[in-house]
Amino acid sequence: MNNTFKLAIIGSGRWGMNHIRTASRLFGESLKTVCDVDPDRAAKVRDAAPKAAFVNDPRRILEDPEITAVIISTPAETHFTLAKSVLESGKHALVEKPMALFSRQAKELDELAQKNNRVLMVGHLLLFHPAIRKIKELINDGTLGKLQYIYSNRLNLGTVRKEENILWSFAPHDISVLQYFIGDDPVAVDAKGGVFLQPGIHDVTLTTLTYPNNIQAHIHVSWLHPFKEHRLVVIGDRSMVVFEDSRQSDKLVLYPKGIDWVNGEPVKRDEDFQVIDYEAPMP
Repeated sequence: MNNTFKLAIIGSGRWGMNHIRTASRLFGESLKTVCDVDPDRAAKVRDAAPKAAFVNDPRRILEDPEITAVIISTPAETHFTLAKSVLESGKHALVEKPMALFSRQAKELDELAQKNNRVLMVGHLLLFHPAIRKIKELINDGTLGKLQYIYSNRLNLGTVRKEENILWSFAPHDISVLQYFIGDDPVAVDAKGGVFLQPGIHDVTLTTLTYPNNIQAHIHVSWLHPFKEHRLVVIGDRSMVVFEDSRQSDKLVLYPKGIDWVNGEPVKRDEDFQVIDYEAPMP
């Protein structure tokens, strides 16, 4: 394979178009090819990336020796097969979340990437959000104290998927953030949900995760909710922090609050909140 960077993108749906627009802006002609099985997507793709070729068959990308890296932004059930084919063809792969639907598939992709010395990444973009990075700093420097519990609500009216359930569509973001904050794997997971709009596809789920050192976490996701709410709350024994990405301002707030024990009695510690500034994320 040559050393000149050439990128391809498989999938031009709602999120795929974000990749296409961004890659076209950042890389120009290095975005060589976009693939979608729906030929009617060609016009929208060409509007977003006029210098990229449009194809309907992923094999056109896999067999192109000039292409060095591929972004996969397709329905979740196709991720494993496409990512495996990309890695086997000797190309780097960025796979949208979830990387796969089964842990054995994720392990196989990881082993294949290592064997072929290729980069395999997953689109856990919140890990690069400045507010999430700032919360991680507050955890590491002891501002929050010992972690006690974390909860995340990712709620909205839509966008309803027909190919995957709400857990696969929304919750991987929150799970990746939990893993980043806690730095360990859960010892127990329990997920429950409801099916209301389409047979066999969950529209709302509530997941409880128990981590070592008695850290508890809860993830509530729904696309059947009256308003948009993206709220992340991290509770420590010294302070608490709230990130509300759906707000227009004051999105990240530190609450130096907690419960102290004085002479065997619980005493509320309730200091004024502090708005935390952070660098705005890339558009």
